[in-house]
Parts: sequence; structure tokens; C-alpha cells
Amino acid sequence: MIELSVVVPIYNERDNLLPLITEITAVLRGTTGFEILYVDDHSEDDSLQVLLEIRAAVPELRIVRHLQRCGQSTAIWNGIHTARGSWIITLDGDGQNDPADIPKLLDARQKAPANVRMIAGWRTQRRDTWSKKLSSRIANAVRSRMLKDATPDTGCGLKLFEREVFLRLPYFDHMHRFLPALIHRTGYATQSVPVNHRPRTRGHSKYGIWDRLWVGLADLRGVAWLMRRAQITATEEL
Repeated sequence: MIELSVVVPIYNERDNLLPLITEITAVLRGTTGFEILYVDDHSEDDSLQVLLEIRAAVPELRIVRHLQRCGQSTAIWNGIHTARGSWIITLDGDGQNDPADIPKLLDARQKAPANVRMIAGWRTQRRDTWSKKLSSRIANAVRSRMLKDATPDTGCGLKLFEREVFLRLPYFDHMHRFLPALIHRTGYATQSVPVNHRPRTRGHSKYGIWDRLWVGLADLRGVAWLMRRAQITATEEL
């Protein structure tokens, strides 16, 4: 029985595939029923071929491929819709999120109140360039002030959340940057736990300071509108 689906969106990450998949399987095998679902966002390198070769030796690995490039949010959305686990773990495909932190998130979920449906990673020590750190610091500060989502680091790709709750969320491009706020909008709570963050050692970043900062700021108005329009009430069946 599959309880946990690990969803990893990638674009041109051929050198990071085997190391990260090896780490994920080492952490999860023998602990819970799981699958690893890689979503290839129409890579231009040979990432897909590498994944197919790895799958021959890793039975937990499943592969979804976009027929055209759609971006990270759509890759995550398609991966979760394809997933079979009741809980989802997301990781970035660049190897900067540490799979060794997955048990920490699972443990936090077990200890959390019943209304907590997301455990978000919090990169307390970023291993990034100054420009990425600056853009994330600004975006997190503005987002926190506008949305009051009680999450210090929404940009961390390492998250654990309930699949059923995710499927209720409104879909839009870049939604992955606002998952804690969207989950709060449904009436559930989130928690953040400190996690390791590693420098990128293979490949190169696909996003620059303008992508991370200005696109995120432009989406804030829409998410703030959604938050204001939310109507949450207790119900009873008669």
C-alpha cells in the first residue's frame, strides 16, 4: 500500500537524477509504502532517457513527461494528480533539498494537531547566491505581510501535505509559491520546521532574481483576493 508519494518536478537535471533518487530510496525503503514520481517538464537534455534507465533498477520510480514546457507549478500539479499516496512530499530536482529531512517532516506530522495538513521546510541557512537570498528575503517579507500565512520560507521545495487537501486548492501558474496561504484559506493549519539546504553542485538554476521576485509579487494581489473571498464555516450532517 502506498502512503507517501514523493513528487519531484525537473527541467534539464540529468546529472542530479540518480544521486537524488538514490538518496530518497535510501531514506524511505523499509519505513513506509512509497513511490517516487518524477515530472519532466519537457527537458531539452537527455533527462527523460536517464530516468527511463534508472526506472529499470528502481521499481518505486514513476515518470510523467510534459509534451510541452509548462513550468514548475503545473509539473507539481500533474504529479500530485497522478500520485497514488494519500500524503505528498515535494522536493526540488536540483539536489539542494536534503531527502534526509523527510523523516523530520513525517515525525512533525505525527506530533502536530489534527488540523495541520502541511509541514513546510524552512531553510534557516540558505546555500544560494546573494541575489537569490535577497529576492527570497524581499518576497517572503512582502508575502507574509499581505497574506499573514505564518510561514517564514514558502520558497523551500521540501513540503509534506495531504493530497486530498491539495486537490481542493484553486490551480494557477506559480501556485506552488503560495501553498501555505492557500491551505490556510481552506481552514487548515500549517507548520514550518528547519531543514538542511545544500549548494547546487550539478547543473544550473533555471530561475533568476526577476523570476522569483517580480512574478511572485504580481501574483500576490490575486492570492490576497482569494484569501479575502474565502468563506469557512463549521457544518453538521442532519
